[in-house]
Amino acid sequence: MKLMVTGGAGFIGSNFVRYVYNNHPDVQITVLDKLTYAGNKANIEDLLGDRVQLVVGDICDAPLVDRLMSQVDTCVHFAAESHNDNSLIDPSPFLHSNVVGTYTLLEAARKYDIRFHHVSTDEVYGDLPLREDLPGHGEGKGEKFTTQSRYNPSSPYSSTKAASDMLVHGWTRSFKVRATISNCSNNYGPYQHIEKFIPRQITNILSGITPKLYGTGKNVRDWIHTEDHSRAIWTILTKGKIGETYLIGANGEQDNKTVLELILKLMGKSPDDYEQVKDRPGHDLRYAIDSTKLRTELGWEPQFTDFESGLKHTIDWYTAHEDWWQAEKAAVEAKYAKQGQ
Repeated sequence: MKLMVTGGAGFIGSNFVRYVYNNHPDVQITVLDKLTYAGNKANIEDLLGDRVQLVVGDICDAPLVDRLMSQVDTCVHFAAESHNDNSLIDPSPFLHSNVVGTYTLLEAARKYDIRFHHVSTDEVYGDLPLREDLPGHGEGKGEKFTTQSRYNPSSPYSSTKAASDMLVHGWTRSFKVRATISNCSNNYGPYQHIEKFIPRQITNILSGITPKLYGTGKNVRDWIHTEDHSRAIWTILTKGKIGETYLIGANGEQDNKTVLELILKLMGKSPDDYEQVKDRPGHDLRYAIDSTKLRTELGWEPQFTDFESGLKHTIDWYTAHEDWWQAEKAAVEAKYAKQGQ
């Protein structure tokens, strides 16, 4: 396989590149990444060489995309502007990357008959009613998103991801592009940018800054370790049915307050040692993924089923890799402070 990974220097993309590199030694990987603030060459620098090359560029650059796609047979598309708070301040980069970028890639996939997998988010479905029985991990507790759920995005970020999903559907049906889509729940793990909820709180504590909680902290996310996400994408890429959408989740529902208190506990702090800040506008109440289709049809199962141990693994990584995040910490917190968060 000659594989192109867009956004392969970002959080989820770089973890996927590592997964493929470590588990499939016959695959040649070309990473296309613009190296915006969320993309970091350091995430994959130790892999660069005969099997992995990094091309710094924009997925909206049609001549560049055409040249690279002519040299591969498979593309996994991670590249996206992905931070909700940023989309509320300035939606324009989200339209550029998530819509125009996906269109540009699809046109090249169409031209060269590339196997194309589009990585999306559960946020395209909007949110679900809150549950009163959390933290619970059992099957069937409360409504969950399925592939039949109606798209109902609530932010510029999720709206542009929904639009990109629709483009993939359209190109698959009209032009027979060999594409699949996955919508995944919230990822956590190594190499996640420190503006995101879990690494922000971990690095706050490591920096002597009081952690922050949006509103009451009752908003629920369905957490999955990024390594489980990588294995799921590889499974879909190699076993999935063209034209199908697969939902990726690990039954990891936790409300934000519980997650923050667990981080504090695991880091030797009092579980109430945090500050409540104003809530995000339009903050989705709850996400929950039903991954039955992926499990039953393709045989995937998550390996990180104990959220506490996965979180401990993540805390240990950020503690051991302070040089990876320290230089950006002050700027990230200054930006949040300006927003009152």
